[in-house]
Amino acid sequence: MHPIAPAFALALAALAASAAPPVAPPVAEARPVTSTYHGTTVTDPYRWLEDKKSPPVQAWLRGQADAARQVLDRIDGRDAIATRLAELADAQGDSIRSLRMMPGERFYYLKRSPGQRQFRLVMREGVAGAEKLLVDPEAIARRTGVPHAINYFHPSWDGRYLAYGLSAGGSEDASLHLLDIASGQPVGAPVPRVHQVQLSWLPDSRALTFNQLRELPAGAHATETYLDTSVMLMPVGGTPKPVFGPTVTRSLKLERLDVGQILTVPGSRWAVARTTDTTVPEGKLFVLPLADLGKAGAKWRRIGGPEHKVVSVALQGDLLAVLTQAGAPLRKIVGVDLQRGTLADAKLLVAEPKEAVIEGFALTPTGLVTEVRQGTQRVLRRHARGDTVGTPLPAPAAGTANLASAPAHHTDALAYSFSGWTEPSRLLRLDGDKSVELPIGRRVVPPGLPEVQVTDVLVPSHDGVKVPMTILHRKGLALDGRNPVLLNGYGAYGSTISARFSTEDMAWIERGGVLAFVNPRGSGVYGDAWHRAGFKTTKPNTWKDGIAAAKYLIAQGYGSAKTLGISGTSAGGIFVGRATTEAPELFAAAIYNVGVMDTLRAEESANGITNISEFGSVKDPAEFKALLAMSTYHAIQDGTRYPGVLLMHGMNDPRVEVSESAKAAARLQAAQAGVPDARPALLRVDMQAGHGVGSTVTQRQSQTADMHAFLLWQMGKLGLKD
Repeated sequence: MHPIAPAFALALAALAASAAPPVAPPVAEARPVTSTYHGTTVTDPYRWLEDKKSPPVQAWLRGQADAARQVLDRIDGRDAIATRLAELADAQGDSIRSLRMMPGERFYYLKRSPGQRQFRLVMREGVAGAEKLLVDPEAIARRTGVPHAINYFHPSWDGRYLAYGLSAGGSEDASLHLLDIASGQPVGAPVPRVHQVQLSWLPDSRALTFNQLRELPAGAHATETYLDTSVMLMPVGGTPKPVFGPTVTRSLKLERLDVGQILTVPGSRWAVARTTDTTVPEGKLFVLPLADLGKAGAKWRRIGGPEHKVVSVALQGDLLAVLTQAGAPLRKIVGVDLQRGTLADAKLLVAEPKEAVIEGFALTPTGLVTEVRQGTQRVLRRHARGDTVGTPLPAPAAGTANLASAPAHHTDALAYSFSGWTEPSRLLRLDGDKSVELPIGRRVVPPGLPEVQVTDVLVPSHDGVKVPMTILHRKGLALDGRNPVLLNGYGAYGSTISARFSTEDMAWIERGGVLAFVNPRGSGVYGDAWHRAGFKTTKPNTWKDGIAAAKYLIAQGYGSAKTLGISGTSAGGIFVGRATTEAPELFAAAIYNVGVMDTLRAEESANGITNISEFGSVKDPAEFKALLAMSTYHAIQDGTRYPGVLLMHGMNDPRVEVSESAKAAARLQAAQAGVPDARPALLRVDMQAGHGVGSTVTQRQSQTADMHAFLLWQMGKLGLKD
């Protein structure tokens, strides 16, 4: 039997009296690898865990998963939490997402009804039309025994065909499928390695363009995965042909990481090509007469580059509307005349707001509608042609509006979704200034939930900068320092936590819990400048803002160091990991969910290379120092008593390698050897999941139940079964 890792000693000692002996988690052998970066020597004791396909690593991960599973299952109350999560989710009704409104009043969307495990793709003609099931991943899962998910979809303009991406086991390794909607039969064979939603139908609906990853040669390094991709032009039922990309349009001198897409819409005679590195939106823009697409010697004309800081684009006739933050940290929208113009001489369509951030927009025949962020809320503004300021549109309540995809721009009517902290998601149709709820799906507030208090505060951080945080709890809750508190943060890519209703949040609140959502520097709550203040060499502000938020919650009596938990997901792993390694005394427990844990080695992974633009590269001396500072794995110190940590990861994660959580778990377990009252560091691995994309509702609810139970156990609110 493997020896018991020291950090598990307390947790497993409490289980010793039970009838079944505890499963001992395997100890990771330290096999130090020393590297020197710009004169700094760094030791990596668990680099061998990066080889996740090797039998020893597989065995170690399964051993850790088994040990974590046994501990989590013995938390008294965990099963009751899981039951309640399922009850609330079912009581809320249908879950609807990814709505597309197409010409002819055709609506396409993903829907999961109570009792269903996965989102299905359905459509209806007219809002009162009957739903038609198009793709059911759950049927595929029953046949194969592996969870499947729809990663993206795009109907043809004429409504005859559907293009969609399907992947298995949370891998996001999607293949492109075509479906004849009327017959329900597939068209041609699936096209492999079409991972992204960068897909566009030509106006005649006879062909489409999409980005395809190349088939890597044997022995190629993982960092080659997203290099030299090609945009393909494929007739319906025909063979794909490369038309754009670093190895295709060599005269454009594209970089190997210029991942392209081509945009075409009805009513426009142009094809617009845009590149990004898949992480940062700022890339290059080119235009070509649509009639020349796919022809030998086609002449693309460059109309913009990274210096123009493009966030998103939309095409209408001869106009390319561009949301940009060049010289406008709160963003503006400009228009390029594609007959002869470039972004250098673009016309202003929407001016930069004074105290809000433009996050998105949709073109209409008479103008456009913008999504404007104000804190955790997002409102809509309508702009008639020539109106650079716009008029605010009435909102159903305080919350977040998200415009549905309507890429044809065929009508002034738009669909959007809306949700708030206490408002379940609903779908609405915007006609002029009037919003009418669409009868698509059924969503209600589950009965019996407590009334929720929502409080917005500004928290002074380590340098005096005030950081926005929203706090939710049951109305009338005593602020006596005894409540279980969960602090959530992210702080990367300019992404902002928005107001949204969650039955998982309600399950925490109804148990007397407090939820706090902070938008630290690195988020986009105040625009590009706020993002850049938690970016690469300024990244410490992200977790220091989190520490300031934790201190505020304790000082105001929401909880105490004995009842305060903190959580971060993906890039939010830097937020949570470094907050808990820099100030472990503030927290009882932490959730590292598919977290970025080892920033020095991340760029050696397939997706890590695309994130250099956000976090930096070890090849740059200044950025190396920043990466070392933000690396949780390297910040863990021997002999330190850390909060209880639950690390959660999917074995098939394509965005953050499972090895990052594995290495952090091994390091936490070893570092606390001999530490009095050491808390557990559990590594929960789902062998049929990835980064969370495509997980079934059963997988998500099980994960949330484990998370809530672990937090409450470490906070002293739940015990372990005998």
